[in-house]
Amino acid sequence: MTKIVEILSATELRRTLNRMASQIVEKYGDLENLVLLGIYTKGVPLAKLLAHQIEVLEQVSVSVGALDITFYRDDLDQVGMRTPEKTTIPFDLTGKTVVLVDDVIYKGRTIRAALNAVIDYGRPETIGLAVLVDRGHRQLPIHPDFIGKILPTAKEEQVKVYLEDLDGRDAVELLSPTS
Repeated sequence: MTKIVEILSATELRRTLNRMASQIVEKYGDLENLVLLGIYTKGVPLAKLLAHQIEVLEQVSVSVGALDITFYRDDLDQVGMRTPEKTTIPFDLTGKTVVLVDDVIYKGRTIRAALNAVIDYGRPETIGLAVLVDRGHRQLPIHPDFIGKILPTAKEEQVKVYLEDLDGRDAVELLSPTS
């Protein structure tokens, strides 16, 4: 049996993304050099949503790419083998301000792998990190620059992000095993 608690409703998720987009604009200012790289799977649509909101706020189109980090992971034996997605970065990263976008940060291993992958595609001026949910329990010294929601969790709990384009609804839920 699993207990499910809604952490963010569709409205709260939209407001959270609006706030994160505003924070990105405020921090980086020079949006001409800004690119967003979504990490598969949920980071890609989140990056697109953030780019759209930045365009609404600033009337500037921000380039979005998609990054698959499967072969950069050091923990494939623990997370299980998966079918790689296609990395799509239709622009040069050299000299750019890159913001990696992911749905949930946990141990930090996905982000470590993403950093290694990014360097294979160029040498950005700066790399930032935007995550929708930070659930703690880091194993590596990685801290997001933009956080939608800090959600302290137990290790046995799970955070599930649902996005309209992939799941038919927008929400963030916490799943807790019950005894």
